[in-house]
Amino acid sequence: MSRGIEGRVVAITGGGSGMGRAMAIDLASRGARVAICGRRPEPLEETVALVEDAGGECAHFICDVRDPEQIDAFMDGAAARFGAPDSLVNNAAGNFIANAIDMSPGGWRVVIDIVLNGTFYCSRAFALRFPEAVRDTGSILNVIATYAWTGNPGTAHSAAAKAGVWNLTKSLAVEWAPMGLRVNCIAPGPTETEAASANLFPTDDIRDRMTAEIPLARFATLEDITDAARFLLSDEASYVTGETLTLDGGESLPTGMFRFSPITPKG
Repeated sequence: MSRGIEGRVVAITGGGSGMGRAMAIDLASRGARVAICGRRPEPLEETVALVEDAGGECAHFICDVRDPEQIDAFMDGAAARFGAPDSLVNNAAGNFIANAIDMSPGGWRVVIDIVLNGTFYCSRAFALRFPEAVRDTGSILNVIATYAWTGNPGTAHSAAAKAGVWNLTKSLAVEWAPMGLRVNCIAPGPTETEAASANLFPTDDIRDRMTAEIPLARFATLEDITDAARFLLSDEASYVTGETLTLDGGESLPTGMFRFSPITPKG
């Protein structure tokens, strides 16, 4: 068990599925009290039930992270239930595959609003309510992706938004350090979630081609994600801020222009 998780109050956006749900279950099962939000009640209720089955405490709130007033209501509701959150996971996201030239302004705007603006709105609302009693133990964790620094044809909107979050993380890490808040990112590569499988790698051929480019030859699991998230939120990472932990099996690393050339055996 990571030090400093038990007793934490953690707010998680996008908690109704995928990585947000997995983090809620993992953290709550280790003694954190978790508040999750999303736009649809049914997935949130399922997460709460799974958390309770794992022996944890969880409350859900309807919230669109594009709306600062709804975010305020989420943070206030979490505080009323568990006390002011001392940890925040900005996990809510939106994405779809489209060539940039074919993307509508509305399609561009909705992803930017959820990923970049939503992360800022939630972080600001959280910081304004951050309790002084837990000074130097607070943490914000932003979920981005490796294409924040490589770019990605077909998801220009999401790549631009996550690059903005990557930069925002560094700025807030410095500004909010005197408040006792750490701000970090995780950057997963291809990850086994229901939504990603359906929208981003829906066929065996696509999956096989993607896996062939990953040095560790597999996609990330939700356990890979929760282990990293728990570390960065915990006291074990108390001297880590402004950083990004990449979870992609080496997929984003340069592999060299001669990687397919034969190597002459020695001796």
